[in-house]
Amino acid sequence: MRHRTRVKICGITNHNDLAQVAAAGADALGFVFYPPSPRYVEPGRAAELLSGLPPFVVSVGLFVNPTAQELQTTLQQCPLQLLQFHGDESASQCAQLAALVQRPFLKAFRVRADTKPDDLLECERIYRDASPLFNGLLLDTYVDGYGGSGKVFDWSLIPKELAPRVVLSGGLSVQNVTGAVSQVRPFAVDISSGVEAAKGIKDEEKVRAFIRAVQDADNIPGC
Repeated sequence: MRHRTRVKICGITNHNDLAQVAAAGADALGFVFYPPSPRYVEPGRAAELLSGLPPFVVSVGLFVNPTAQELQTTLQQCPLQLLQFHGDESASQCAQLAALVQRPFLKAFRVRADTKPDDLLECERIYRDASPLFNGLLLDTYVDGYGGSGKVFDWSLIPKELAPRVVLSGGLSVQNVTGAVSQVRPFAVDISSGVEAAKGIKDEEKVRAFIRAVQDADNIPGC
């Protein structure tokens, strides 16, 4: 049975991008609640944007080391469906925060040059054991600071048994995503800067080309 790789477009900041990205066929849209990011949206603004979200398109909130109060306040204003913890949150912290607002969550694992395949498997086990609300790992490239890296890591580090459960991120583009999906076979891919005209502004043609490139990988015979 052919697998359809899901696509998340992160860093949505305005109504026009939201409408165009949803119409292009994205499965999930990401909203950044990390003030230092150029793609940051205030909770009230995000709530306005979510009012235009079509059915069956998932809203994902990206947080970096949020306090319980910050998360609760955001969710009171903005009905996000899925949380993405992108900081240094431990498994127990993620479990407590997710339980507080009763939302499932992804945990970003920032892959270093010395990361081993067993590290990824062990991390997934720890977070899955910590919470029934854990949905999976998002794999990004390690850089100083937080947020998207825009850089590729060594995809061969991803264990074959883990790949169908992960969200692949980090340096993906229209040019490399067909190869990435063909090699890794992740459940989903995540992109932000690779489909932008400027920071926080999406390029509709790049978004459509990226989704087509993912579909091209899914249509490769035998994959």
